[in-house]
Amino acid sequence: MKENVITVIMAAGEGTRMKSKLPKVLHQLCKKPIIDYVVDVSFEITKVTPVVVVGHGAEQIKEHLGDKVRYAYQYERLGTGHAVMMAQPYLDGFDGYALILAGDTPLIQAETLDGMIDYAVKGNYSAVALSAIMENSDGYGRIIRDKNGDFDRIVEHKDASREERKVKEINASMYCFEVPSLLDALKKINNDNAQKEYYLTDVLEIMKREGKKVGIYAVSDADEVLGINTRVQLAEAEKILRQRINQYHMLNGVTLIDPDNTYIGPDVEIGRDTVVYPGNMLEGKTKIGEECTLYPNSRIVNAVIGNHVDIQASVLLDCQIGDYTTVGPFAYIRPGTVIGKHVRIGDFVEVKNSTIGDGTKVSHLTYVGDGTIGEKVNVGCGVVFSNYDGEKKHRTIVGNNAFIGCNVNLVAPVEVEDGAYIAAGSTITERVPADSLAIARARQVNKEDWVKKRRAREE
Repeated sequence: MKENVITVIMAAGEGTRMKSKLPKVLHQLCKKPIIDYVVDVSFEITKVTPVVVVGHGAEQIKEHLGDKVRYAYQYERLGTGHAVMMAQPYLDGFDGYALILAGDTPLIQAETLDGMIDYAVKGNYSAVALSAIMENSDGYGRIIRDKNGDFDRIVEHKDASREERKVKEINASMYCFEVPSLLDALKKINNDNAQKEYYLTDVLEIMKREGKKVGIYAVSDADEVLGINTRVQLAEAEKILRQRINQYHMLNGVTLIDPDNTYIGPDVEIGRDTVVYPGNMLEGKTKIGEECTLYPNSRIVNAVIGNHVDIQASVLLDCQIGDYTTVGPFAYIRPGTVIGKHVRIGDFVEVKNSTIGDGTKVSHLTYVGDGTIGEKVNVGCGVVFSNYDGEKKHRTIVGNNAFIGCNVNLVAPVEVEDGAYIAAGSTITERVPADSLAIARARQVNKEDWVKKRRAREE
């Protein structure tokens, strides 16, 4: 973690090729906005709060990032050099290095940027440009090195000669500058070009002409510098990132049966010896313990899963699941739910904003909403916690060792005390005392020949 480095993230572009109302940098990659990856990598490198240069969609970007970054405004998009000029108030008086990053390059890694900074410091470079080797370099600016292997110039593809177009080393549009040298050179660039824009690459050439050292730092994996300008490139980056994430988990002791069809977010944690089958989508801040089995086709978001948990084809959102519990198939665990250890949540069970104690079984076709269920309770098939009276939600409390029969309606607010039994088909509206049997249904009456007489009247 460095203290003499400030990062400037350029995120003012309109991103017209995305063909979207959403700013380009807010499009998601593995369920996380593109800009977040660049901001996060900044915090891995330096303690200095990053500066994000915004323009198009500035308010949306600010609403998303909040106060964890500082902002500079580029109201007119007049080139990359102009974008850095807008951040000058944060650079003035800073005695160190400025790391210039692109807000649409989410695959760049901290190790690479750390290496570029160290290369600049140790080599006493005033500027270092990041480069990459690409077999298909069409459309990219080419890095031309001098006889010492350092920076000579950058040639845009359209301006390159036949020989220059054979060069595979491209400009990644990320730089490390000594701040005083950068500020001095920014005063000298101009917009005397067809686009009438101020280019940051001109800064490198100015420094070179003035005899300052300008270097090149080549990234080992060209995928890191992939910029996202279209939805095709977004999909390419998604695939690369998923492979990177999945490999990380497998190397740390997680079994992925089919990595190509397993979708794991960048902030997900998974314990050793957990097995993940294909079709699972693990998102947000999900944390999964050790020796779990995630059978195919679950979506798990911001959930905390204990050890030895089995989950089958279910949806779990913002919830907690205890050790040795089984969930599914086809269960829906909604936000605010805390489920204990050795619990069985079966097929077509929905649980919302509820607490379920250790050893309890809710096996099938049941809705538990705004409930507190104790330990070792049996909840039968078709039970409904009727929590809504048309105006407000109310809570149902079920004590330890209770038995709730099939097709029971618990009309909240209501309490079922420890050890109580409720007969199948009952609608419970009042407290059930401990160790009592509650029966709340009409006595069966059989009216013989009722159907025969009805048919006779109709005829």
